[in-house]
Amino acid sequence: MISRLAIEHGREVILHFTIKLTDDSVADSTKVAGKPAKFRMGDGSLTENFEACLVGLKAGDEREFELAPEDAFGMPNPDNYYQVATTKFGERPDIGQIFMFPQPEGVELPGIVRAVNEQFVTIDFNHPLAGQRVRFAVEIIAVNP
Repeated sequence: MISRLAIEHGREVILHFTIKLTDDSVADSTKVAGKPAKFRMGDGSLTENFEACLVGLKAGDEREFELAPEDAFGMPNPDNYYQVATTKFGERPDIGQIFMFPQPEGVELPGIVRAVNEQFVTIDFNHPLAGQRVRFAVEIIAVNP
């Protein structure tokens, strides 16, 4: 029997989501890998406004809602743009190209090339969807205490 608990603060939620841009292109979807997302409401993994859209939904519910940039992935932070010497790249990179940059703790951080000149390459370390209005389509699989 499917639990009919409603989503509320503190409950564990398992869902599939699809993120669409304003042109209807799909930016990401858990359905591609067939592995749903799992989180606990209020744990900080989602913005408050995103969570507010989920409150009251139950297993089996499907909804689509639109979020402004500040309620989804935030606005681009100018402090997340860095200039890297062009000589650090083997070949001249293309605008829009994504590079992985190793961090001291061993993880790699993706950066998008935003500008290139003779001396510097401007790398953007903001989330790729920062500053964009997005639509989320969700399918609630389970809500647990």
